Amino acid sequence: MSKAEILAELPTLNAEERKHIFERLCELQEEDLLHGVGPTLEETRMLDAALADFRRDGGVGSPWRDVVVRIRSSRVS
Repeated sequence: MSKAEILAELPTLNAEERKHIFERLCELQEEDLLHGVGPTLEETRMLDAALADFRRDGGVGSPWRDVVVRIRSSRVS
């Protein structure tokens, strides 16, 4: 199946099927990163910019657990 065929088929899938495909793509991406396929040049620039911002601004932000709680509570509201 070609990339074009896969992309054309995506809109015909239901939400659960698309979720499963998305999760599998994330797994494959993670495997690539763990096995030496590094970030693209653009991703490297974004990461470098984010790190520079963090170093400049310090610990501005929220712990991940707090963010998850806020996201989950906003879905209920």
